[in-house]
Amino acid sequence: MKTFSGIVLTGASSGIGEALALDYAGPGVALALTGRDTVRLEAVAAACRAKGATVVADTIDVTDRERFLPWLTAFDEAHPVDLVLANAGVSIDKDNSSLDDFSIIRKTLDVNINGVLNTVEPLLHPMMARKRGQIGIVSSLAGFIGLPYSASYNASKAAVRVWGESIRYVLKKDGIGVSVICPGFVVSRITAEAPFPMPFLMSSAQASKIIRRGLAANKPRIAFPIGTKAGVWLGSVLPGSWTARLLGAA
Repeated sequence: MKTFSGIVLTGASSGIGEALALDYAGPGVALALTGRDTVRLEAVAAACRAKGATVVADTIDVTDRERFLPWLTAFDEAHPVDLVLANAGVSIDKDNSSLDDFSIIRKTLDVNINGVLNTVEPLLHPMMARKRGQIGIVSSLAGFIGLPYSASYNASKAAVRVWGESIRYVLKKDGIGVSVICPGFVVSRITAEAPFPMPFLMSSAQASKIIRRGLAANKPRIAFPIGTKAGVWLGSVLPGSWTARLLGAA
């Protein structure tokens, strides 16, 4: 089982990111944390330092490639990264999946897709040169089938899921593992504002435990909870017309 000492984690100011940061923090661990909320991010960083970790934290926008790349490179030079967790994401679609305002759709795709690429790209070649490391890409169970809400969020999560699962084959020869993380509903700022039912809602602490175990084992896909996973699987294997009828789109 892998252990990690140099960790980059985006979206660390709340939810799954906050839980992962706190659980990974400890003596001998260096954490690079980003998040959108300065106050919350500093609180997470302070809590991680109190557990003995070295922490570099900043509210860098993951879509700001020009600023993000040198920040990540500097951290890697000081603390060679062996775990990258591309966790930052937004779900900001409105009632009609924002079809009346494509700027919201484009922003969602920018953060959730380009943000992942901007997180992974600067660290990939140094990790390949060292022949070790793990990449965790946070997708979602919502990225497996078309759902009635949050169309651009669902699409963005489908894109990073397939990308992550595909590059796993390429990076294996370089000693780099890739795990795609596909949660269902987890308590966070995103789910707090969701206008629909959320079955099998899970705490971020539970999610962190599952994710950390899967990353340590280099699992190709870390999908949970089992109830939501089963429902999504059923929807993906049924004929498209049946799934559409079940979801009210036929």
